[in-house]
Amino acid sequence: MEARQAGPEARAPWQEMSAEELEKQYSPSRWVIRMEPEEVVRTFWEKGIEATKNARASRRCQLHVPYGDGQGDRMDIYFPDTESEALPFFLFFHGGYWQSGSKSQSAFMVNPLTAQGVAVAIVDYDVAPKGTLDQMVDQVARSVVFVQKRYPRNQGIYLCGHSAGAHLASMMLLASWTEHGVVPNLRGLFLVSGLYDLEPIVSTSNNTLLLLTLEDALRNSPQRRLDVAPAQHVAPACPVLVMVGEHESPEFHRQSQEFCQTLCHRGWEATFEKLPGMDHFSIIEDLTKRDCVATQIIVKTIFPRL
Repeated sequence: MEARQAGPEARAPWQEMSAEELEKQYSPSRWVIRMEPEEVVRTFWEKGIEATKNARASRRCQLHVPYGDGQGDRMDIYFPDTESEALPFFLFFHGGYWQSGSKSQSAFMVNPLTAQGVAVAIVDYDVAPKGTLDQMVDQVARSVVFVQKRYPRNQGIYLCGHSAGAHLASMMLLASWTEHGVVPNLRGLFLVSGLYDLEPIVSTSNNTLLLLTLEDALRNSPQRRLDVAPAQHVAPACPVLVMVGEHESPEFHRQSQEFCQTLCHRGWEATFEKLPGMDHFSIIEDLTKRDCVATQIIVKTIFPRL
């Protein structure tokens, strides 16, 4: 992929939109064709709760493991049947526009991945208004550091985030690991239906609880930061897969495609996947299935010889 070319006078598509259209573009449930917006969100969280209950009942697990001193610094860790410290670890960061969701609603992929020999950690973080975006990014970094320190013989740490969680996972590409005292064994990132330039969010109702200033948004926008970072200051570390569902808004498609282009331009092994028939919610709901496209992509990335 080639990086997009844009002069200083170029305006992003969202800057030409009315407030009403911008709101629609950043409301994922309004682009789902299989059910009404309110129903799709409710169903998504219900399925997440059910998947989590099933995972807790059927898999060896450690629940509410503290990765820091804060009340929200908790993760659930699920293990495969084979007991070993030398496992690949898959860390999942839930979505919810940085203001809803939890690990108790998000264990969609636990059973399919643990069945393949992968340990799965579902990570909580303090959503708004309790947590600021800067604090959430720090929590995610500390959760990765915790897993690396607790399981130093791991066979690779893979980060996966959905929607807001994809943004948080992508911020780890810019993390200063030396400040945390350990460099995690990152082997791959799966960014699902994410946002990587947060400036448009400032002008939508999604910012009501976040209270992002423009400065906050730019500081926490990996797209914008990588666009201007000197190439020699950005060291590619692991492959990155950027995924989006077919039935998502043009803005979600644009953000995913442009972020993938920027990563490629900066030297990462980045790929873009548009999953046919999927929307913002079904793309994660389907991870409960061992044979779904996204699960197969994840497993083949972790175990390329399978």
